[in-house]
Amino acid sequence: MKKIFFLSLLGILLSSFTEKQNNYFFVNSNKTIKIEFNLAQNKTPFYKVFYKDKLVINTSDLGIIREDANFYDNLKIVSVSESRQIHSDYSMLQGKKKNIKYTANQYTVHLKNSEGKLIDIIFQLSNDGIAFRYYFPETTTDIKKILSEKTSYNFDATTKAWLQPMSKAKSGWKETNPAYEEHYAMGVPVNTKPAFGEGWVYPALFNTNKTWILISESGLHRKYCGSRLVYNDISKKMQLTFPQKEEVFPGGALNPESELPWYTPWRIIAIGSLKTITESTLGTDLADPAIPMDTSFIKSGLASWSWILLKDESVNYETTLQYIDYASAMNWPYCLIDADWDKRIGDDKMKELSTYAKDKNVKLLVWYNSSGSWNSTTYQPKSKLLTHADRDKEFSKLNEMGIAGIKVDFFGGDGQSMIEYYHDMLKDAAEHKLLINFHGATLPRGWQRTYPNLSTTEAVKGYEYITFKQSIADLEPSHCSMLAFARNVFDPMDFTPMVLDSIPNINRRTTPAFELSLPVLFLSGIQHIAEKPDGMAKMPKFVVDYLKDIPTNWDDSKFIQGYPGKYIIMARKKENTWFIVGINGENTPKEIELDLSFVTNKKGFLIYEKENGFLQEFITKEKNSKMKIKMKPNGGFTIKM
Repeated sequence: MKKIFFLSLLGILLSSFTEKQNNYFFVNSNKTIKIEFNLAQNKTPFYKVFYKDKLVINTSDLGIIREDANFYDNLKIVSVSESRQIHSDYSMLQGKKKNIKYTANQYTVHLKNSEGKLIDIIFQLSNDGIAFRYYFPETTTDIKKILSEKTSYNFDATTKAWLQPMSKAKSGWKETNPAYEEHYAMGVPVNTKPAFGEGWVYPALFNTNKTWILISESGLHRKYCGSRLVYNDISKKMQLTFPQKEEVFPGGALNPESELPWYTPWRIIAIGSLKTITESTLGTDLADPAIPMDTSFIKSGLASWSWILLKDESVNYETTLQYIDYASAMNWPYCLIDADWDKRIGDDKMKELSTYAKDKNVKLLVWYNSSGSWNSTTYQPKSKLLTHADRDKEFSKLNEMGIAGIKVDFFGGDGQSMIEYYHDMLKDAAEHKLLINFHGATLPRGWQRTYPNLSTTEAVKGYEYITFKQSIADLEPSHCSMLAFARNVFDPMDFTPMVLDSIPNINRRTTPAFELSLPVLFLSGIQHIAEKPDGMAKMPKFVVDYLKDIPTNWDDSKFIQGYPGKYIIMARKKENTWFIVGINGENTPKEIELDLSFVTNKKGFLIYEKENGFLQEFITKEKNSKMKIKMKPNGGFTIKM
């Protein structure tokens, strides 16, 4: 009996030893990031992530449940590839960096399920993080449907998180949620319950074992739904989940469905310091390359916009003339005309405005309501973009009117059919040489690389909310200090920043110097400026002159200092000029020492605050020089070298 027991124990030990020895390890080129991969006891794929030999993501599940097949447990590893180097060079027409080089080590795990059906898991490890996706390599003509994706992220219980809650579908004004427009829970335990019970949106920021991690997705194509995160109280893991049942284009699919072969989107995890996170380009590195298209019509820049402070009554012929003149005087290339322009101005007068604007070297952008029946909004034009034929007709009319682009509002969520709607609209707009700005919309997940005509996307609790309610204005400092660490890291963000003077019926909590820094701090292909012409007229000449020459497409960006929700200092470069901006998200003063050794230029200026206004100070920089900057409570500064 003892002998049988001993042999059984020995067998268990040898089995455990063998399994441990068979674990696979994948590493990036500089050996700072490592993935451990294998199958668990129930033959479920799992992975662990190490950063500089520290465990930062513990045993986490992988796998997919398809309607016709289980690719989650009872799997068998067929083979694991050797490391293959992936290298791509690409250029962006907008964003934090123009010319980008992406290099990663790729490993592919080939698996089969108990019925012999195949699935691959493809891992790519770069020096700023990892990405992985699933691939079904077989070929079919029938449609396969995914019921759930089992991807999870297992963080230590001490992990802190900075997360934006997902809203309930069909909630909010005129049932227009979800729209990625909530305030962040900041520095909370990883198991914190979301405000609305629907999980958390991307990008999601975590701090664990003295390491920062940002989770998102990229390469969201038309044959998949958008996903999000939810904390599983049973497994104690963050796990990927699919949209709410209402998040569909009427009559369309909610969860992913496609013929085979079939790739899922990339799950991306930026790993390292806050500098690594904020400077990472993983969101576009893993996006699909640009579709073939003429990009000569694409120009970035600033825009005037009457509605943000003057609301519906400002959408008229006379006010639009003023805002065209305003954009022209400020050397801004665009003027946005908002909702109900078709009723309040009309096509004939719009043609007049477009001709007038062209003579002023300004192009017009116009608003559209994307929705059909999925909410009760009444703003017009509505239901003009629902089909390819609708869009072809409407876009041709805009071409004849000389309109440069459209702002499309009130989308219906992240279901696969709604994602298809985004792709179809972007493609049709590109064919008509129209720029697009999505509002009331999902996170773009790298679409600005695939469709360079996507100038920007809202997907943020932006400045219009500050104009609605004092309690939201009270949170502006910390909210803005959070966005550069999560929402705006990978994708353009139409926050519509900057009021230097006053907001009707609202006490602004930020200083003018805080506001002045936002058009450079925030990344957006077109930056819609909230300030009115009469407010700008009150500003010193040096402020007005500065705002006449702000890029929105950058050659390079550097993180200087900061902490999520507390403060942020970023430097952005265009050609031979550096812009360095900072904001203080807290109601206490800060003194910051800036190391300007990376700046080759020796002369520039600093704009900072005096009581209720601005001061300008000219700078002469010595080699490797440092300078101290004082930021007032909820204040900021701007340097141009």
